[in-house]
Amino acid sequence: MLRNQPRRDLHWLKRQGRKDRRITVSVVTGVLAFWYRQLSPDLSPADPMPASGPLLAISLGLVTASGAAWLVSAYFLAITARPQREAVEVLRRVSRISRAKEWAFCSLSAYVAWHLLQFVTALLVR
Repeated sequence: MLRNQPRRDLHWLKRQGRKDRRITVSVVTGVLAFWYRQLSPDLSPADPMPASGPLLAISLGLVTASGAAWLVSAYFLAITARPQREAVEVLRRVSRISRAKEWAFCSLSAYVAWHLLQFVTALLVR
């Protein structure tokens, strides 16, 4: 019974990695679509950036942070594209997928913070 335990754990780890990879790809794709929709001049008639200096700096910082986190997440996802056979390689792959998921959610958080900043700014200005 104990002999099969590592094999079951490895299968569970692979399943978890596939699940996390699907979640990460969804979040990365969603953030890219959100940013495209928000910053595209054809789709959004309003100016997305605030006019005052400090708000503009915060806004640009959030946009930059979201973009950088998105790139790091996409990099980790690209590294994990090739399936691995050995247990150590599977562990590395799952670890990279986990890091990609964390960075994807950091990118999403920066987008949400930027959107919240825009909302609050619009409320206070009007």
